[in-house]
Order: sequence, then C-alpha cells, then structure tokens
Amino acid sequence: MDTNHIFLELDKLQPEVETFFQESAVAGVWSANGKSITAGWLKGGLQPRSITRDMKWGTAVPLPGYEEKVIYSWFDACIGYVSITACYTGQWENWWRNPEDVRLHQFIGKDNVVYHSVIFPATQLGTHDPWTKLHHLSTTDYLTYEGGRFSKSRGTGVFGDSAQKTGVPSDVWRFFLLSVRPETGDSEFAWDSFISANNNLLLKNLGNFGSHVLKFISSGHYNNIVPDWLTYHEPAFGTSKEEVNVLLAQYIRELDAVKLCSALSTVLQISQRGNPFLQSSKLDNYLRLKEPAKCAAVVGLAVNLVHLLSCLLNPYMPETAQSINTQLRAEPLPISDRWGADSIPPNHEIGQAAHLFRRINPEKVEEWREMFGSKEAEKLKVEAAALKAKKKNASKKTGVAKTATGVEDALETLAIAAPTLEAQCPVNGSGGTPADGEEKLNDR
Repeated sequence: MDTNHIFLELDKLQPEVETFFQESAVAGVWSANGKSITAGWLKGGLQPRSITRDMKWGTAVPLPGYEEKVIYSWFDACIGYVSITACYTGQWENWWRNPEDVRLHQFIGKDNVVYHSVIFPATQLGTHDPWTKLHHLSTTDYLTYEGGRFSKSRGTGVFGDSAQKTGVPSDVWRFFLLSVRPETGDSEFAWDSFISANNNLLLKNLGNFGSHVLKFISSGHYNNIVPDWLTYHEPAFGTSKEEVNVLLAQYIRELDAVKLCSALSTVLQISQRGNPFLQSSKLDNYLRLKEPAKCAAVVGLAVNLVHLLSCLLNPYMPETAQSINTQLRAEPLPISDRWGADSIPPNHEIGQAAHLFRRINPEKVEEWREMFGSKEAEKLKVEAAALKAKKKNASKKTGVAKTATGVEDALETLAIAAPTLEAQCPVNGSGGTPADGEEKLNDR
C-alpha cells in the first residue's frame, strides 16, 4: 500500500553537520567510539530519513493529511530533551538557546550515537536558530552479564528494580557499576567481582581508613574532639599532602573529560595513601602517650583527608559521602583545585563513628547467580558460541565448494582453449618457439 511520509533532508545538511562534528568532537573531547560511529555515517553520505511512522502509538503529526501517522520515536525523543525542560521551567531558553554560556553533555549507549551526534544536531542546524548543541558525547560500549548478555525476557541479569533484593546498599551498586562502566570497550558484570570490590576496595581500603581515624578521635584519647594538630610538623607530612594534591588535580582533569572510571580509580588512590600514612606514622596508643604533638598532627592531617574523600566520593556515592560528613559533623566540602587540609580545625567536635561498609559473604555468589539467571546466561553464551562455530564451518564448506567448482571451470576452459593455443604456438612450427608458447599459456 502506498503511503506518504515526512523526511528530514539530511543530505542537504551534511556540510553543516560535518562542520559541527569536527568542531564539537575536538572542543568537547568526545569518546572514541562516539567519534568513529559519527565519522562512519558522514563518510557514507547522509540520506533523507523518514521521521514519521504508520503506527497508533506515539506523538501525532500536527499536519493535515497525516492524521493517521505518528512522529518517529527517536526524532521525537531528542526534541523531548527540550520540551521536558520547558515543562519544568518557563526559563528553558536560558538553557537551550544559549550556546555561548551552556555546554550540553550527553551520556548514551553506542546503539544510539547517531540520533544524538547527527540527526538531532541536524534538526537544530536546519532551523538556523541559536540552539545549544551537543558539546560532549560520552558513549559506552556493552556491559555483559557473567560472560553472556543481559536479557529481561530470559531472566538473565540483575536490573535496577531487582537489585534491592540483594540487600546491598545502593552506593555499593553505584560504585561497582561505575568502576566497570564500559567507556573504552565492553566490560562485564560478575558476582565474584562485585563482592570483591565491596570487601577489598571499599571495606579494606576506604572503610578501614575512615573508621581508624574517627574511632581514634572518638576514643578516650580525645573524646570526640580534634586535637590541636598545628604545632607539630614533619617534612613527610608536606610530601604526603603534595602527593594528594597531584592526585586531586588528576581527578579534576578526569571528571572534566568525563572519564568517570578513571576519576573513581583516582579517588581510591587517594584513599590508599591514608592507611600507609597512619602505619608509617605509627598511630596508636603508644604514640599518643609518648609523642602527643606528633600524634595530634597525624590525626589532624588524616581527619582532613577523610573530609576530602567525602567530597570526592559525593558524585559517585552520595549516601556514603553524607554518612562521612555526619560522622564528622561537617558541611560538605566543595571540590577545589588544591587541598589545604584545613577544613576540620583543632577543637572541632566530631559525631559518633560508624562503619561505612559491611563485608559480603563470598558464598552469596552462588545464591545470587541462581537468583538472577547466571546459568541461563552461560547457556546463552554456549548457544552463541555454537551458532558462531556452525556459521564458520558452513562458510568453510561453501568456500571449498566454490574452490572446487572454480578449479573444474578452469580446467574445462583450458581444455577448450588448448587446441587454439596449440595451433597458435606449435612446438615445432612457424607460429613461435616452445618458450613463447609456454609464456603465453602461463600468462593466460
């Protein structure tokens, strides 16, 4: 059945889209896969694209003659970014028609790159109005599940609406998922890695350091009062502080470039400076009794590092950051270019120390695998491998058959051509020497 549709004439906008892409991808430091997918589309040449569908569900086309059609969902969805802002505030133009002052960052899976890097910008460019266009594109690859694919229909994988069944705090989920975010290639969700991240990276690293410092202050040594730590100094303290500031600058650069995994790893590197600092300074009851000034200085620097960590963790683990600040009885610390180690002053009273994280029993691995379809994921993995092998074998057989047919055809051709060649190039005749005949046959 013939039907009429509305098309976005992308071909006419290609020069403008290419200019936009070249400028924005550099200025906004797009992720590598986002750039390569967009470049591939432009290299192939943009074609007119239908933006309407013959469907019942969707946004109706507001034009006469198209009453039975709806707008294509991905054309509609990107415009929805603007319209939902307009529903939220009457000042939406301050955000969407302000390219000089507003930078648009978008986070998407690689399947949907073209809608955000080509089609929506082309729509904006086609109006010739001053729209705020894409500045940074953060594109992710695939996150697999236990070696297979996430699939709601087949019950494989843990999803947001069922993660709470594990009883694991949401911040731990945030930490792990961001630590394996597929920013530069596919990555995997595995239950043993999930539990290891909680027990080793969070509990033994960050959790132990924070608990050690806060419990030491809340003990009978200081009775929750931060001691006067400004009267004692060692060169090693300044070195430790400068090392943290180097990592802080790295963290800021990584966040500015939307390298979320790397920035989170840098937070852990800063935290990892904490426990060795306490150990090398020998923070214990003996130090408190024999060298009280040094002990106070160690505690003062360490408690300020705990406060810094709450600030750096806040974009990733807001509840953990809030818990740290509550225990410190301190306001959230803004992210600054340099760490002065002075946000928690002497005589500041902290609150009750508490554990930030709890150990997860490794035996939970099998329970959660059973609950969230890891066996089905393994089955899908095996099926996919078998299908791949079958296709490979079929391709080989087809190749052998084609080769055999090709040889037969060649032999038949040579058989037909031989008398002619022999007539033209007799071994002992005037048509040429044997060498000439052989060369011509070989050339053919």
